[in-house]
Amino acid sequence: MSVTINAHQLKLLLDKTAAHMGHDGFEPLYGIRLDVDSQYLYAVATDRFTIAAARFRLDSGDQNQEPWAATIPGDIVPALREWVGAMKGASYITISATEEARLVFDGPLSDLNVAVSLSLEFPDWRGLLRTIAAQTVDGEPFPALNSDLFRKWSAAEQSLRTRITADRKAVLFFGEDFIGAQMPSGGGSIGPTKEQTFDSAHSLWLWTLAAGAADVDMASLPLPEPSRLWATRSIDETAANLLKGVLDSTSNVYNTSFDDDQDAWFAHIRSGVSDWMAYRYLDALHQVDPRAARAVVEDTAEQLDSGELGEWAYDMAEQSGFNPKQWNDDYEARLAKQYAEEPRKWAVRLALALNDAKDAGIGFRVDDNPHVTFDAEASEWKAIKPQPAETATADATA
Repeated sequence: MSVTINAHQLKLLLDKTAAHMGHDGFEPLYGIRLDVDSQYLYAVATDRFTIAAARFRLDSGDQNQEPWAATIPGDIVPALREWVGAMKGASYITISATEEARLVFDGPLSDLNVAVSLSLEFPDWRGLLRTIAAQTVDGEPFPALNSDLFRKWSAAEQSLRTRITADRKAVLFFGEDFIGAQMPSGGGSIGPTKEQTFDSAHSLWLWTLAAGAADVDMASLPLPEPSRLWATRSIDETAANLLKGVLDSTSNVYNTSFDDDQDAWFAHIRSGVSDWMAYRYLDALHQVDPRAARAVVEDTAEQLDSGELGEWAYDMAEQSGFNPKQWNDDYEARLAKQYAEEPRKWAVRLALALNDAKDAGIGFRVDDNPHVTFDAEASEWKAIKPQPAETATADATA
């Protein structure tokens, strides 16, 4: 009976559920339950007031095995989390349940053997959550929740959806590969929590709230000043900006003439491709490791805000074993060749602008110059290829 999981995913399972363990005075709930069925490895913990379950889909080779489960003792959980956290996220760990009542965590460089008690009966967590999920809405629920327990849910590190069905029934939480519940509190004797309905609690604030406008929305609250390069630290906004960039670039490609401005056409193509690749990579990273995806977005925003992208790229290229100096030399050589054989890019765009002005019936005069000229036969302005230095000097002398 064994499953294989990478260190990062195992640490996520442990981190999302550790805060929900019961206290050390009640051994059956003091720990994290590892539970395996034919499709998933689960980590489950409950302290009776909250319950949380996180899951990881097993690789195909580990699926369709006989179910098994064991509880990691609470006093071992910190050491296990530290052991897993010291590994590279991609390192694989095999978890085995032995007949000698032990859990064996076999890593690439070391292993960890944990004694477990098979006599401890863990609650039917599937049945508990199934019952809570099946609850029907009773009237207009307005439960009181203990805010001290809210911090436990932050370990899920994602937005959670909630379902509230009654004042005296558990509130259900859903996330990506995560489910949990929190029992309502009995309410307090001071302030709105002692009231049993929304209307009665609301009435205590009517006089204060009446001084405000009736149509103010939280979306209207002021936003912080953007960084110099408009880099957001929100992963959702980053994803939206990347997708918008792809659509904008695609539209710009169709609105740009390849024959008239190849550089602009290729620039739009490169921009759209880069945004699409970045989105796909970010989406894949977020699915595998939401925590790392957020860290990358925040770190990238700081780098963009510094305005030192060239320095960052150069240093990272050297650290990765590449030769950025050779890249720069090759780029300068291509530019020199382009400058010697093709019209200047700004001259090409100037000719396009002059043609647009001519077609629009706008009168103008252009003095003789070495950059643009009017082709009478084609009836259009064209950019002039640069002349060799000796030719230009001879023409000037003549």
